[in-house]
Amino acid sequence: MHKRPLGKSSVQISPLMLGTWAIGGARWGGTNEADAIAAIQMSIDQGIDTIDTAPVYGFGLSEELIAKAIRGRREKVIIATKCGLLWAMPEGYNDHTAALNPTMMVPVVNNCTKESIVFECEQSLKRLNIDVIDLYQIHWPDPATPLEESWSAMVKLKEQGKVRAIGVSNFNLEQLKTVHALYPVDSLQSPFSLIHKELQEEILPFCQQQQIAVLAYSPLERGLLTGKVSLERQFKPGDHRQEKEEFSLENRKKILEKLQKIVPIAEKHHATLAQVVLQCTLHRPGITAAIVGARNPSQALENAQALLLELSSQEKELVFQAF
Repeated sequence: MHKRPLGKSSVQISPLMLGTWAIGGARWGGTNEADAIAAIQMSIDQGIDTIDTAPVYGFGLSEELIAKAIRGRREKVIIATKCGLLWAMPEGYNDHTAALNPTMMVPVVNNCTKESIVFECEQSLKRLNIDVIDLYQIHWPDPATPLEESWSAMVKLKEQGKVRAIGVSNFNLEQLKTVHALYPVDSLQSPFSLIHKELQEEILPFCQQQQIAVLAYSPLERGLLTGKVSLERQFKPGDHRQEKEEFSLENRKKILEKLQKIVPIAEKHHATLAQVVLQCTLHRPGITAAIVGARNPSQALENAQALLLELSSQEKELVFQAF
């Protein structure tokens, strides 16, 4: 598989990345460990060897599952994780209990102080059972901590060899410019999809100009753009999607109607709607990689096969214009 450069860093990533929020279980209705590990290994075997995670995904469980899945094949994968979100576990509960209890609500707070970032890095290295993190990212900016303090901690970790590249996630253009002026940002992770194209307005042009990699998360809008979220679909208790306006019956109906416009393209190429959407997203100008989740091997295989599609420029534009 053709790799893409992660900004100006030495890291090379796959154009599709495996996102592991869902396999952490928390706010996704729980998880199945065997399926999660198999999904990770299938992704790697199919060439999706860049894995994105975060400590808050399952309160450490996602990182631990990755460690199990990559045992003996560390040299074949690129690991991206994050810092800046901490949780306070209620008395009497441990992290795994909370991750596997789909209805349990655990408060999460921002903390991007220098001390917290350094501590989080060490904890992630232990959970992942690795010596160096390939890409370390600030998950969300912390309103209570100056960006200069947070970014200086990230730079220090890179200089110490704890991480190979540093990036940010969910930063607006002003915040991105602030930290990039202090020390080059290797990547920006931000939402981007057929539904949410706001990145194209200002942030994508800036990142292209500055050679900052853009990692698009939620390209399938947590399943909405797969065509599989029917009007009858019921979510498990604790699945955050049942609380979101995007998953209301009215919005689902609108999305399904728009997806019908690209069904002919999918059928022509013997592909699923998800594969067509992913192929179009990862070839959008300025997008370095698209992050997509998989909770079992079959989903991982379907994602990987999106890379085999060969859509014309006209077809890709028709897909984007459908929304």
